[in-house]
Amino acid sequence: MNKPVTAAIQAQFSHAFAIGQHRTFSLDVELSLPAKGITAIFGESGSGKTTLLRCIAGLEKVQQGSCTVRGDVWQSTETFVPTHRRPLAYVFQEASLFPHLTAFGNLRYAMKRSDSTVSEQDFDRIVALMGIARLDNQYPDQLSGGERQRVAIARALLIKPRLLLMDEPLASLDAMRKREIMPYLEKLHDELELPILYVTHSLDEVARLADYLVVLEQGRILAQGSLSDVLGSIDLPLPLGEENGIVVDASVVERDLAWHLVRAQFAGGELWVKDSGDAIGQHIRIRILARDVSLALESHDDTSILNRLPSEVVEIQDDSDEAMALIRLAVGSTTIIARVSRRSVDKLQLGPGSKVWAQIKSVAILR
Repeated sequence: MNKPVTAAIQAQFSHAFAIGQHRTFSLDVELSLPAKGITAIFGESGSGKTTLLRCIAGLEKVQQGSCTVRGDVWQSTETFVPTHRRPLAYVFQEASLFPHLTAFGNLRYAMKRSDSTVSEQDFDRIVALMGIARLDNQYPDQLSGGERQRVAIARALLIKPRLLLMDEPLASLDAMRKREIMPYLEKLHDELELPILYVTHSLDEVARLADYLVVLEQGRILAQGSLSDVLGSIDLPLPLGEENGIVVDASVVERDLAWHLVRAQFAGGELWVKDSGDAIGQHIRIRILARDVSLALESHDDTSILNRLPSEVVEIQDDSDEAMALIRLAVGSTTIIARVSRRSVDKLQLGPGSKVWAQIKSVAILR
């Protein structure tokens, strides 16, 4: 998988340690990560995600390793900068706010700790960004889990870090609180120039937030590159099953008030999707799961499916389910993946170069 072109974070770690009496874990990675945006570090539990983040933070002293962030050497054969001297902020699964301080008291503490001057304008901007103005005099035990985490993120940003590390910040929240905080994380993505490394095992979080993706398994990198490149690969040796799919960047170009839909245009075509109130011209992300893409040799008007895209088969691979196949399609310059039965592949006589129509229900498209 291709690496990002403009790298701000370059790291190489070879690190082994005991996990119990008779087992060891080995992290062996080489990374080149972008200067801005959110890089998701994705993998199953035990794949080494948190260990990698701790190595970058300097919380784990690696036997053999190097780490350079925006030209500053944090670790080499001759150098090891301790964590407290690395200009980073770390957001953990639990908010870990000071219980004896109010929400704003926690923020003011962070301002004092910052190596850079934090103006009142900076303070107000971050408070507004995370939507926590009304929480000013409340103590942590008076806040919901989502509110505590938003205060913790604001506190991390007020340190004015050059790198923000987030270790599964939604893992301890229930589904309702996750939905509550997600729009604020999307704001971080849209409004900050700060590079963010975001550890998660949720493909939904990856799809909504990430620009780049690093996939880990048992301490090794399976893939790293842009989100579209990695998710658009059908030979990724990680069984995604029902969650296999791609993310499309699109712009809203038309609203159908009668049917509560918007027309979203992307490189290669357009899709009708549910109207979520986005303004005309607004950039949106669309997630299309492979299971929701069906294929036809002709375009049919006598169907309830609104979205029918002329496509070309690029590649066909066996799925982890022996009855199914994954098909990579080119829709203009955009990749879409279909997951269909191997029987259907045979029935339609599909192969590389086949011209087909990709059919996608509007109600199946995720936002």
